[in-house]
Amino acid sequence: MATTLDPNLLLAIPLAPLAGAAIAGLFGTKFFGLISSETRAGRTLAHTVTILGVAISCLLSIIVLMDVMNGASFNATVYEWMTIGSLKMEVGFLVDSLTAMMMVVVSFVSLMVHIYTVGYMSEDPGYNRFFAYISLFTFSMLMLVMSNNFLQLFFGWEAVGLVSYLLIGFWYTRPTAIFANLKAFLVNRVGDFGFILGIGLLLAYSGSMNYTEVFAARDQLATVIFPGTDWMMITVACICLFIGAMGKSAQFPLHVWLPDSMEGPTPISALIHAATMVTAGIFMVARMSPLFELSDTALSFVLVIGAITALFMGFLGIIQNDIKRVVAYSTLSQLGYMTVALGASAYSVAVFHLMTHAFFKALLFLAAGSVIIGMHHDQDIRNMGGLRKYMPITWITSLVGSLALIGTPFFAGFYSKDSIIEAVAESHIAGSGFAYFAVLAGVFVTAFYSFRMYFLVFHGEERFGKEDHHAHHAGNHDDEEVTADHHHGLAPGEKPHESPWVVTLPLVLLAIPSVVIGAIAIGPMLFGDFFKHGVAFKEVIYVGENHHAMEELSQAFHGWVAMGLHSLTTPVLWLAISGVVLSWFFYMKRPDIPAAIKQRFSGLYTLLDNKYYMDAINQAVFARGARLLGAGLWKGGDQGLIDGLVVNGAARVVAWFASVSRYLQSGYIYHYAFAMILGMLILLTMTVFGTSFATVSVK
Repeated sequence: MATTLDPNLLLAIPLAPLAGAAIAGLFGTKFFGLISSETRAGRTLAHTVTILGVAISCLLSIIVLMDVMNGASFNATVYEWMTIGSLKMEVGFLVDSLTAMMMVVVSFVSLMVHIYTVGYMSEDPGYNRFFAYISLFTFSMLMLVMSNNFLQLFFGWEAVGLVSYLLIGFWYTRPTAIFANLKAFLVNRVGDFGFILGIGLLLAYSGSMNYTEVFAARDQLATVIFPGTDWMMITVACICLFIGAMGKSAQFPLHVWLPDSMEGPTPISALIHAATMVTAGIFMVARMSPLFELSDTALSFVLVIGAITALFMGFLGIIQNDIKRVVAYSTLSQLGYMTVALGASAYSVAVFHLMTHAFFKALLFLAAGSVIIGMHHDQDIRNMGGLRKYMPITWITSLVGSLALIGTPFFAGFYSKDSIIEAVAESHIAGSGFAYFAVLAGVFVTAFYSFRMYFLVFHGEERFGKEDHHAHHAGNHDDEEVTADHHHGLAPGEKPHESPWVVTLPLVLLAIPSVVIGAIAIGPMLFGDFFKHGVAFKEVIYVGENHHAMEELSQAFHGWVAMGLHSLTTPVLWLAISGVVLSWFFYMKRPDIPAAIKQRFSGLYTLLDNKYYMDAINQAVFARGARLLGAGLWKGGDQGLIDGLVVNGAARVVAWFASVSRYLQSGYIYHYAFAMILGMLILLTMTVFGTSFATVSVK
């Protein structure tokens, strides 16, 4: 049995999607234009090379995961870029159980999205470009999770952000899409500024960007005081790193970009904003667990931010009517749950929920896309209802995803979500009391808004194909082109239809792990040896001696069946059931009650509808402040200093000097002769006085 993985095999995993992206992107777009999106052959070639590349990556990732579970690992440099003194900048891979699991999740979900896209984007003129983007994203994400140093981590971090920007604004002729991708780009730059500061601090005090060397210096780092303060340097560095995670993983208050990112095509919502990119921050904090365990202050900060996100983003999901935005706010809330687990030092639980969530949330997004196809791209759930009999595969897979999301016993989401709640209950870190309340209340909220969407879409009265349907169709503006997510909905009398097999097959394949992966993985991942064999540290995920949440969980765990049966007596299950029953009663039996509540508590509804006014605050403070700063720099700096003083001032000085000196150029010979005589007189006078002064000085 090999103990070291083959570096060539590891290189093939990220390079296969990159090759597919290069072929589809260079030859299938306006760069070289050899593969036309207008022809069936061109489209077939574009999706074939990208799907093949991601399929190879997925297959090799599964092989690597099996080898890692048998004890193999890898931690080495594969390419050295440059050396500056003792600092090495290199490309390297660290492959252990955490990395191998992430590689499988990323490549499998990406493969499902690639297949799904064949049907979903079939009529879009940017077909080849879209496949190039999502394949390039897969490469970037794999480089991020496989990195063994901060330089490569930052490269992958920025690369997924760049591709996200391109994908959110995929329909670049629509102003709302351009606004959304610019918003995502700018908000993530705020987080990335903190992220690079954290990397810089660790580099400055450890002298290296390699994980292994930084972790080896952790005892030394734990004793350093941040200059000018009484804060520990490691606390400042970890908080800075987490600020990067707040941007990428959409934690409050840097969450504002993710709901607007629904302007991108639905497959992107599943790939980037549910299963992979937004979990990069969670992965990073779990990878940096040996550092975060040195600072209870940083962990408390992580815990509280996650709790705020888990609860308050869930509230926003209750009032959403766009099917994709409901799932988007669900993503925000579940990312908050993962962050809470990180703050409670239950890193393995956070990663476990990351994995289960990737499957059922990708399923929910792709199912939402299938509904949008069946509704001729109307995304308003108020215009749906009764789709169960028209779209049976989409209906049953959506139900599976919803049951997994709310934590139904024996579904995948139950094992990870329940473990988070129990870990927080056992935590003694500052803020754990509020966090426990937030994740517990979030169970009811999640169940309510998830099944509100489910009931309004698949059950009850058929509200589609009517003249008086709601005018809100996301993106339906007269000045915008009709694209895959943007259309006018069903005509009066028209009925929905089930999606083609390239759309429904990924739904079925994602529904399977959404049911079984939790029961299969909870034993080895949380209480077994899955994370025990470290490469860069003695354990893949390190938990300090003072944090006992995982130890308490392990003592109470008696198998996945016993855990599922025990949940029948816990308040968590009954909170979830209450949320489902209340949503059924409100929206199936008494729809007048939600309308009355909306009218009675109009102030609260307005607050939620305006998303706690976070966008307004950002516009008033940061956007307007930036504009004022820009105007000040333009008026004072550019016009006043540069143009006024430097450029125009120099011109005025030259003009004045020229205006004075022109009087010396009269053109009369006697003026020049007089000037010469005067000059000679001055020169002789200076010579006489100079000689006299020198003689006196010698005497």
